[in-house]
Amino acid sequence: LGLKVVWPILSGLIGTVIALGIIVGLLENWPLFDSIYFAFITALTVGYGDFVPKMISTRLLTMLIGVCGLLLTATVAAVAVKALTMALGKENIKVD
Repeated sequence: LGLKVVWPILSGLIGTVIALGIIVGLLENWPLFDSIYFAFITALTVGYGDFVPKMISTRLLTMLIGVCGLLLTATVAAVAVKALTMALGKENIKVD
């Protein structure tokens, strides 16, 4: 049941990160792989600095990638906490 709820959210966030990365890459004239790499490095808040957007529009899109990355990380953390809670048998909330 939980995967049916979480999977559309996770796949939507991952798809959004990829799409925004491709858009940034097209605007900055980066190769496709580098664009997707940049998007995930940004979304995961690593930020090596090897690719840096120069234009204001791509910097704004990069901020959206960061927000999506935060949401993605929070979703994965919430799923992990829920799984751990259920595994320890401390489930007090009933979902019908």
